[in-house]
Amino acid sequence: MIETVKRKFSLGLILATPAALTVLKDAGKLPSEFLDRHISGDWGELPDGDGQLNDEALQDGSRLFSAYFVHGGKKIWIITEAADDQGQREATTILLPEEY
Repeated sequence: MIETVKRKFSLGLILATPAALTVLKDAGKLPSEFLDRHISGDWGELPDGDGQLNDEALQDGSRLFSAYFVHGGKKIWIITEAADDQGQREATTILLPEEY
């Protein structure tokens, strides 16, 4: 059975750094696993209050940020840029925290 993810926003162009892709590959994970969580409003492991900021960003169009542990203490970030004047989000990037 295929589970359908309820999208809360558009990802725009999806980008990933080579280092983030390597971490995912080494963990036997696909980027889509984490993108599905991000787009459904599961923000992962964020400090207190950051999840609330994302929930507000869904309304006001500002930047969305998620953080996920992949394996062995490795973490990836997913950042979706703020919406433009037409409410469109142009890009989502998967990267490592040290690449920000």
